[in-house]
Amino acid sequence: MRLVAVLCWFLAFLAQPAWAASSPSLQSLEQQLAFLAASTPADVGLAAVDLKSGELVSVNGDVPFPMASTVKIAIAANYLAQVEHGRRSLDDRIGGSSARQLMEAMIIRSSNPATDLLLRDLGGPRTVQAWLTQNNLDGLRIDRSIAQLLAARRDLHDVRDSSTPQAMVELLRRIDSGRLLQPSSRSYLLDLMKRCKTGKNRIRGLLPFGTPVENKTGTLNGLTTDVGFITLPDGRRIAVAFFARGGSDRPRSIAEAARAVYFGFASAVRASFTNAMGAPDRTWVLQPQP
Repeated sequence: MRLVAVLCWFLAFLAQPAWAASSPSLQSLEQQLAFLAASTPADVGLAAVDLKSGELVSVNGDVPFPMASTVKIAIAANYLAQVEHGRRSLDDRIGGSSARQLMEAMIIRSSNPATDLLLRDLGGPRTVQAWLTQNNLDGLRIDRSIAQLLAARRDLHDVRDSSTPQAMVELLRRIDSGRLLQPSSRSYLLDLMKRCKTGKNRIRGLLPFGTPVENKTGTLNGLTTDVGFITLPDGRRIAVAFFARGGSDRPRSIAEAARAVYFGFASAVRASFTNAMGAPDRTWVLQPQP
């Protein structure tokens, strides 16, 4: 096992050009995340950004991965933007249900039929893609409805309906900052994500009990994803995107990476504060969590 661990560390070291620390205080976190990615048989891509400082960590952050149901965040945001402009209402009836009911089913329970009803009402994938392009959100592609995606031959390296981890956290960052949605719409969407019932063994799986999380999962055969927001004890919020394809035990890989991000960003702030006060530097080590 020691030989395997050493080999994984060596592979992680060689992979360093695929990521670059935005802050010296986060270098150890990026190294740990690269080690975790190299230690799993899955193909892992991830990104995390501190919404206050803008500091970013990523592993394979510019590699496209299928979005699966995480695309539903973009669809929801586009619909809410239409509501803000008075073109639609959450009380509109679509396919026998209100848009509000469809939105809740899409985000909380990841309903595919509800998603496609909202998507069709918006004008289809091209409309949502045009909205992303208009807002200069690159690295995300929305090409097909959920039904079309599921009916197509599975290719987890197809660039259609894909996003890079960094593009996904940029979408999340803009939603949170108010650049895409007004405060009321932002709060509504984050409340739905907070109530997400799917994939509790992913981002939420190994975080300390009671950690506030707003997220949206995605799943295809051979693919596991989870994206959203994690709130640290000091109130800072981290936008995160985790993608894992192929291999095995992908939810566990995401849970371990999310835990590392949580403690890594919290530790980086403590280290910066300690250094600023002139106290001796201490190396923080991630301890196993129950």
